[in-house]
Amino acid sequence: MQHELHLNDPGATFGRFVSHLTRSTFAIVLAGGRGSRLMQLTDWRSKPAVPFGGKFRIIDFTLSNCVNSGIRRIGVATQYKAQSLIHHMQRGWSFLDGRFDEFIELLPAQQQINEDWYQGTADAVYQNLDVIRRHKPRYVLVLSGDHIYKMDYGRMLAQHAQNQADLTIACLDVPRLDAREFGVIHVDENHRIVDFVEKPADPPCIPGKPERALASMGIYIFNAGFLFEQLCRDRDDPKSNHDFGKNVIPHAVKNYRVFAHDFGESCVGMGASNIPYWRDVGTLDAYWEANMELTKVTPELNLYDEDWPIWTHQEQLPPAKFVFDDEDRRGMAVDSMVSGGNIISGAVVRRSLLFSRVCVHSHASVEDSVLLPKVDVGEGAQLRRVIVDKHCRIPAGMKIGFDAEADRQRFHVSPDGVTLVTPEMLGQQIHHIR
Repeated sequence: MQHELHLNDPGATFGRFVSHLTRSTFAIVLAGGRGSRLMQLTDWRSKPAVPFGGKFRIIDFTLSNCVNSGIRRIGVATQYKAQSLIHHMQRGWSFLDGRFDEFIELLPAQQQINEDWYQGTADAVYQNLDVIRRHKPRYVLVLSGDHIYKMDYGRMLAQHAQNQADLTIACLDVPRLDAREFGVIHVDENHRIVDFVEKPADPPCIPGKPERALASMGIYIFNAGFLFEQLCRDRDDPKSNHDFGKNVIPHAVKNYRVFAHDFGESCVGMGASNIPYWRDVGTLDAYWEANMELTKVTPELNLYDEDWPIWTHQEQLPPAKFVFDDEDRRGMAVDSMVSGGNIISGAVVRRSLLFSRVCVHSHASVEDSVLLPKVDVGEGAQLRRVIVDKHCRIPAGMKIGFDAEADRQRFHVSPDGVTLVTPEMLGQQIHHIR
């Protein structure tokens, strides 16, 4: 095989080998999901378009992994309330150069093959087979656009080629009982997958680790021809849900060469705990916690890594500003992250993350909170353990996060006591893209 010869060539470097693989790859990012467990935070945007980390959107992490890995032929399949995501992509991801066969192509559900919208993850790729074929890739990398992590896909591609695999699945070592929410992988001593079970009640353990299991991350590398064959076979099966985890992968495991890739081998920049960083921010509590982690002295996710930057739309904004230094009115932020265009005017911000263009007025306090762009906190207002959606104007003197029962009358309170506030809950009508 061509790649086998390349590997055995004593004059070839591993870096050149990986570069060859990444240039031969087309990535398709599945970004059409609502993320209903984020409640009203996804009323006007899909989950991949939800802001995260002070200046990013969730999808920026997957796309940055592609670009940083050298994969620069990317399709993004959209469906649910995609305008916010499309707007972000147009403003922040137009820097790839088509003259070098680099691009990010939006793939909205267009009913090109039949009158159905995307019916499942596999169907979303199937309905875009003509786009993928047009670019003649050797490999197809299938990704989810709604997780937070940093990963070098080139390392996974190298393992895929070395194993002469038909399909490789990235997996995460998790507590066995937690694996009930994932597709669970059972491997032999050579990391070949012998069984794949979607959300099992009793997950199989890792050999030699009775309390741990291998969970699928929803990251797949297919040989392109093999993918085309399997999607066409799946489409002709009237009993199929046309889903990778439920249908395509279990069939492939039984009949073809399918291998597991340990995320720990390709994770970029592990933190002080030396545990690969991966977060599914699919609930309000998980979303709040992942943002709060970033305000710690040494967070597990390093956003300051110049070797693996997270790319996004960069607004031209003035620096953050802190004004007034009186004893009873001091503009300050402690153990917090604040973004460009912010004004902290005689207010106190503690252990919080503020996105761009947030204004906190005199005598207000913000603690343990996430404030999305263009939030205005009125004079004397008090916020604690809240997530405030874009464009909210918190009235002067309002207190949120101190009385859960009172908050439930007007806002949404999560199981762990985090309060979500949106403009609609405040009776404010917003007509801007979110």
